[in-house]
Amino acid sequence: MRISKVVGRGEVALAIDDFARDLPISVVMTDLDGFGDFNDAAGRADGDRLLATFERALRTNLPKESLVDRIGGDEWVVAFPGVSLENALVLINEVRVHIESIGLGSEAHPVTLSAGLAARPPHGTTGDELLRAADEALSRSKRAGRNRVGIYVEDKMVMKSNYYSRATLDRLAALSRATNRTEASLLREAADKLLAEYAEEM
Repeated sequence: MRISKVVGRGEVALAIDDFARDLPISVVMTDLDGFGDFNDAAGRADGDRLLATFERALRTNLPKESLVDRIGGDEWVVAFPGVSLENALVLINEVRVHIESIGLGSEAHPVTLSAGLAARPPHGTTGDELLRAADEALSRSKRAGRNRVGIYVEDKMVMKSNYYSRATLDRLAALSRATNRTEASLLREAADKLLAEYAEEM
């Protein structure tokens, strides 16, 4: 599989605008952490193979109706028409976990995935607005430590690491592996149970 040719951001924005405005749409900006170091050390041929592997992971693990476009060397945009923000978070985080589990890159130069997520509504209405919001979410994800998915919310990011200790996150990851469920679904179940308990007391 060859890597897709780079598509301009304007073209991607227009493609997003083509989806019906009355439907929700979630947009993800991705970037491969550490790819530059791996590419420099391993060479362009291995770098291209890594990029092809990543693109294959996107195209084979996401819904077929997803829009997947490469906009830079190791940057892709994914748009999920008709998919809520919460479901898009689950989908792209599963790809992130997969990339980490297969050991993309090398032992000396590991490569992981950072992503930023925005949606219509509430983060914008046009393709340009959603791309800008997703790009800002991606930048903050990388500044916060990389290998994570961030959601754009005005001037701050919502990320699990803001609320949970490393030990708690490690236990959550272990439970996810043991139950073959995503971390997001486990957190939603815990929240639903808590809300149900409070509803009974009110």
